[in-house]
Amino acid sequence: MLKLPTACVLSASLAVASFALSIQAVANDSLTLYTSQPNSDAQQTVDAFQVAYPDIEVEWVRDGTTQLMTRLRSELSAGVSNPDVLLIADSMTMESLKQEGHLQPYLSDERNGYDAELYDPEGYYYGTKLITTGIVYNTGAEHQPQSWQDLLGPDYKGLVTMPSPLYSGAALIHMAAISANPELGAEYYEALHANSTEAQGGNGGVFNAVAAGSKPYGIVVDFLPIREAAKGSPVEFVFPEEGVSAVTEPVAIMQDAKNLDAAQQFVDFVLSQQGQELVSQQGYLPARNDITPPEGFPERANIALMPVDTEQALAQEAGLKQRFSDLFGG
Repeated sequence: MLKLPTACVLSASLAVASFALSIQAVANDSLTLYTSQPNSDAQQTVDAFQVAYPDIEVEWVRDGTTQLMTRLRSELSAGVSNPDVLLIADSMTMESLKQEGHLQPYLSDERNGYDAELYDPEGYYYGTKLITTGIVYNTGAEHQPQSWQDLLGPDYKGLVTMPSPLYSGAALIHMAAISANPELGAEYYEALHANSTEAQGGNGGVFNAVAAGSKPYGIVVDFLPIREAAKGSPVEFVFPEEGVSAVTEPVAIMQDAKNLDAAQQFVDFVLSQQGQELVSQQGYLPARNDITPPEGFPERANIALMPVDTEQALAQEAGLKQRFSDLFGG
């Protein structure tokens, strides 16, 4: 039998150990992201992060929030937790995951650039942008509504369309904000129904109806009409006098994140000045206070946000959906 010198054996052992540690380091320098961002936005976000952190490889899965949560909950029920980080549409979904124990807190230093109501006080999730819901009208329409109350007038009877909170997370947040607003209240949706407002699936359908003129007025998220108006679409978006609701596309770290350092770096990045400038370049209103909004948006100080108690809204979710269904159907 050939016997190697002890020094050779030790050298070989150290080489194997070093190689194993190297493989482990490579494995650790990876991040799995689940996101509901549009594909192009998600790719831009990942690309920008990897420029800032070239040693971290990002794998990402993209789908609508509802479909993504169905997948995630199925994985969790099977005892598997694949993503390290979530970047999804609304805070109500994040709050439910927090209450179920699936998220972990992280107090990012970047939070100092944000209003306190835009992130969980314990750091379980952080808003990364403001996608507000306001009023859109066709520029050929007879009237130019400036308030939520305008849509209840006789001149708007049967001429308004809106997304359904049964399908749209933004519409659900909006219903919660309107219902909690003392100037509007839960009766506002009853008044919309009495004025023959049409409810349909999502924000895209609302925008298309108003742009085509089949419904001259609509309730819709901001970026669709603002972005398309800049391209020549005959629409105008209004931030109503009483204020707007907003979904914040929050980011959060999963409780069982396999690479915590990379996950925290991703959260820091999307909250940083660089990450928020990307949000603005993509045509959305940044959540951070010190970033210039994209063209077509007013200054942040000129936008009144209707407050939403996320925990309370989550507790009321079933009731809100049932009330909407009773009024407008499923």
